[in-house]
Amino acid sequence: MASNRHLGRIVALQTLYEFEFRTQSNDTSVDVDEILGRNLERYEAAIDDKTFVDALVKGVLAQQDELDGKIAPIAPDWPIDQIARIDRNILRIGLYELLYQAVIVPPKVAINEAVELAKAFGSDNSSKFINGVLGTAYRTLVEDTTDGSATV
Repeated sequence: MASNRHLGRIVALQTLYEFEFRTQSNDTSVDVDEILGRNLERYEAAIDDKTFVDALVKGVLAQQDELDGKIAPIAPDWPIDQIARIDRNILRIGLYELLYQAVIVPPKVAINEAVELAKAFGSDNSSKFINGVLGTAYRTLVEDTTDGSATV
């Protein structure tokens, strides 16, 4: 299941990256469902839990403004629009999993998966940046809660 979810996160990242790129390029025909469907189709035999990927993509998009708002004070030297698009989307996925998926994704797994995505798709320093930001997010937004649920 773990590698299946790892591949699912890769598909989610590809989908979010393309959706953001096309949206910012004023592509009026952009459709997240079409992008996600096309990306999932490529890995149809390898990804059993397509609902996990769908929920991740839709959840990140639904909470994007809130996620960006929580990232901003944790990475004050990097305004959200100046963070590389790939890193920004990895941060959103990792933070979304920390805040909204804690029941199915342990925090250490969410952070580790985000770091692995950064190593695979980001620049040389992306993994350190992602690890630092999500580690701080965990300590300030998740760990300090008494019942284990995140402050959202």
